[in-house]
Amino acid sequence: MRGQSAKFMLNNKQIAGRFDLLAKLMELHDENPFKIRSYANAYVSLRKLEGDLMTMGKEHIAAIPGVGSAIADKIEELLSTGEMKTLKKYQDITPSGIQEMLSVKGLGPKKVKQIWKEMEIHSIGELLYACNENRLMSYKGFGSKLQEEIKDRIEYFIESKGKYLYAHLHKHADDLVTWLKASYPGQLFSLSGDIKRMMPEVKGIEILATIQIEADILSDQSFVYNDEKACYTFNGFPVYIEVVTKESFYWELFKRSCSESFLSYFEANNTYFESESAIFKKAGVHFIPAEFRENIDTITLYKKGQVPRLIEVTDIKGIVHNHSTYSDGLHSLEEMAEYVRKCGFEYFVISDHSKSAGYAGGLSEEKVLNQIREIETLNAKYGDGFKIFKSIESDILIDGSLDYREEILKQFDFVIASVHSVLNMDETKATSRLIKAIENPYTRILGHPTGRLLLARPGYPVDFKKIIDACASNGVVIELNANPQRLDIDWTLLPYAMEKNVLIAINPDAHSKESIHYINYGVAAGRKGGLTKEMCLNTKNLKEFKEWVKS
Repeated sequence: MRGQSAKFMLNNKQIAGRFDLLAKLMELHDENPFKIRSYANAYVSLRKLEGDLMTMGKEHIAAIPGVGSAIADKIEELLSTGEMKTLKKYQDITPSGIQEMLSVKGLGPKKVKQIWKEMEIHSIGELLYACNENRLMSYKGFGSKLQEEIKDRIEYFIESKGKYLYAHLHKHADDLVTWLKASYPGQLFSLSGDIKRMMPEVKGIEILATIQIEADILSDQSFVYNDEKACYTFNGFPVYIEVVTKESFYWELFKRSCSESFLSYFEANNTYFESESAIFKKAGVHFIPAEFRENIDTITLYKKGQVPRLIEVTDIKGIVHNHSTYSDGLHSLEEMAEYVRKCGFEYFVISDHSKSAGYAGGLSEEKVLNQIREIETLNAKYGDGFKIFKSIESDILIDGSLDYREEILKQFDFVIASVHSVLNMDETKATSRLIKAIENPYTRILGHPTGRLLLARPGYPVDFKKIIDACASNGVVIELNANPQRLDIDWTLLPYAMEKNVLIAINPDAHSKESIHYINYGVAAGRKGGLTKEMCLNTKNLKEFKEWVKS
């Protein structure tokens, strides 16, 4: 009997999970199918086991159907040392991102192997991004339906790990607050914390309230207590509700809706305030929206009356950086353009992937010329009220050059230059690579400068002051990629870019009609960094944008 002498405390579910992972890893590496089946069978038996493996002897464990003596030895090893040598062997030769991928429901070893080996995708976040760009559909065995299923499963997996993209839950948060206000007339409710500040990543739905919530009143609104997360959830997202008095509500809300440095300017205050605006008024400062309460220097400007006119979604006049079925988009060029026009925008910039992006159906030179002819035909139909601009998202090669001949580059109205490969350079090489691309006379916009994917991979290291300085010297615009997984350039770098008079383009990097509305998240990130309408490229109307293109 092991009993209290066991060194490592593991429950049946955890032990079973080790054998499930071992079976999947072995299948991933094409190992002996009989051994794989034995570990898979052990997983099924152990997860259903009623007794506690911690208190069983080896003979008892070996007698469990589907286990046997060899697997009982591995369970003993696991409980005694905390690891299983056989499992560790396969873990050591498998990237951690691939192991995590095997945890996603519905992604078996065969599909994961194809994703890893054929698509060269190494993390869940990269896989989600590939789904959003419709890249899986070009591989054998992956249709649009499966791609959408994988996308849904990955989003659920990521969202259940304790950190969430603002874009994925803000609508649910707004709906919950609306419901609470209707359910408790006369009480005060507000989003607070990171979600009120529109941080790109948040821990959940944070709400400040003046009354304790009774869970049963929201039972028909998917508001339930989640034992595993030890909190209430709304539509699967964690909800953190803090109750305060009505007298302290607005001060407590203010405290939770700004950075610590920003808050340090304001004295701790127990005075009753009827609104957040009243707090600013008492301090002699113009009202500052929650998403812009990050830098204490902001207060100095607002105190002097130098109130910047932060960019708003309605300021955006054109949609820049979009993909169509010419590369890896979901909709045709005409469908994309028509949708943008009907949404009330004045221009649309098509910028499919360039020829080096084989993974994304990048355009050969022949396809470039075919697309240009279609654009010219569509523009003739639209007349003067709407225009499609000819662009390309040209890959920045390892040496910093672009991947088309000058004869082809001349055909575009302008070029967006982006890095998509070899992301593991050191800071010096990565910075030099980008600067060379910036200095290319055909580059007008630097696309998603760091290559980061939020909750998936960090951006590659670059000296951003040098990058911004180079853009300033060469008249190159920097993209704020509005895809909620990117939001790249980071909002913290916007003040320096504006100081250097570098324009920012808020671009959705849309791979479908509906994803042009990613613009909303780019604007939120822009506001956090103090971006003004004047410093954003695509707040220019059609006439002004044409002039920028010609310049």
